[in-house]
Amino acid sequence: MADCIAYQDTNYFSSFMTDYLAQKESLTDFYEHFPKLENFKKQVDLKQKNYSVSTRKVLVNSLREQYINTQISAKSQENIELLTQENTFTITTGHQLNLFTGPLYFLYKIISTINLTEELKERYPEQNFVPVYWMATEDHDFEEINFFNFEQHKIQWQKEASGAVGDLSTEGLEEVFKKFSILLNDSEQSAHLKSLFKKAYLEHHNLTEATRYLANELFGIYGLIILDGNDAALKKEFSPYVKNELLHQISSEEVGETSKKINELGYKIQVNPREINLFYLKENLRERIVKEDEYYIVHETNIHFTEEEILTELKNHPERFSPNVIMRPLYEEVVLPNLCYIGGGGELAYWLQLKSYFDKEKISFPILLLRNSALLMSEKQIHKTKKLGLSFEDLFLKQEDLISKRTKEISAIEIDFSAQKEQLQQQFKDMYALAQQTDKSFHGAVAAQERKQLNGLDHLEKRLLKAQKRKLKDELQRVVHIQDEVFPHQSLQERSINFSEFYQTYGQDLIPKLKKELKPLDLQFSIISLTE
Repeated sequence: MADCIAYQDTNYFSSFMTDYLAQKESLTDFYEHFPKLENFKKQVDLKQKNYSVSTRKVLVNSLREQYINTQISAKSQENIELLTQENTFTITTGHQLNLFTGPLYFLYKIISTINLTEELKERYPEQNFVPVYWMATEDHDFEEINFFNFEQHKIQWQKEASGAVGDLSTEGLEEVFKKFSILLNDSEQSAHLKSLFKKAYLEHHNLTEATRYLANELFGIYGLIILDGNDAALKKEFSPYVKNELLHQISSEEVGETSKKINELGYKIQVNPREINLFYLKENLRERIVKEDEYYIVHETNIHFTEEEILTELKNHPERFSPNVIMRPLYEEVVLPNLCYIGGGGELAYWLQLKSYFDKEKISFPILLLRNSALLMSEKQIHKTKKLGLSFEDLFLKQEDLISKRTKEISAIEIDFSAQKEQLQQQFKDMYALAQQTDKSFHGAVAAQERKQLNGLDHLEKRLLKAQKRKLKDELQRVVHIQDEVFPHQSLQERSINFSEFYQTYGQDLIPKLKKELKPLDLQFSIISLTE
């Protein structure tokens, strides 16, 4: 069973996110409804008012078309058909097209989404709830997605790339497959991983098709719908908002004002809007659109339009206009009957910059839910942690702090000079009383001497701690070793390790185990014990 830690106690989440989770009053202007089960009924009522029947039809037709070459599961097929009904709503997460899913949290995002739809169906049986994975096919940051980590090896796809990553040919991934295959063991689970990789990347022509196949193989059984937003019909539905952006730059003004308010509250701004938050998209090209005098120019190209020409281009080719990080959330909410977006802390931070922009465009703002986070530990690792006298909270400490804390706990000598410092300060009270009877210069001398002696005690305490660390080196090395195992490179496991590292051991039991343990509305960090 999973143990849990409050997000604020992990030291890995921003104050912006932990204050949002604590429902701090100063942040309530930046969202509509907090992710509580009872608030989803309000969100249903909100979404029903501004999601049209015609857009629903376009969405279903696009999905049918996108799945035409995919062996769709019965549950996913059923969910697509349910989307034709006005009482069906989506819960959505999005992610880049990372090679072989990238970091482990890809699984957590999607499982959070699936689990929430099931929980909502139990609470509101008169409605249907469909999990959606929005593939970020239009991104162009190839360096962010062209690798995954496996057992301290970086498995990387070497390729010259330009334009939208979803269109990239899978050519060259044979070499990646060979390297990965050599590193895998000879287990039945590893054979399945090889088959997954081979069928996804060596039997599909581009990264969009490969990623759809892989996500469908892993999660299709649970009814996951995989959506490619780079779709002409869906973009046509969104084109009125693209036109607004081109003519009036609404997003820049609204998001800029909200960002200023968030900054004034002392939080870091996640993204900064551009004047026009759109890219121009064609084969091997995704460049931002900028306005210079009377012309719309595609940055670093010779392509330019007058106002009339760019509006004609939008009408004839809506698929050539690609929303950036500021406008993509609006695009998702325009084309989906969506109630909730599930994302990581960084993602939700920029969604919280967008509410006034949604209000201006008269689109309902979704509930924002922080995806599940988890630390996966084997029974052996958990036993070792407890034997060393460590709590799970200890493992989340910075390593130097963990070493110092554990040294003080196991040292036979008290490494705390608080009593000596208190005694010293008591002695100096008499000196200050004496100083009251003479001039200010003597009072200053007493204060300086007190500081000097307190600093001396601090120095001695640090020296003693250092000496005890040397003396207790063997046990402290075991503490460091277990932390390094579960926090590779002193970072969260979920941000670096690929799912294949666990799948190689736990096989097809891995995803059902995660699905059982992760509770999307609990809003806590999970520690999950894995049984071999």
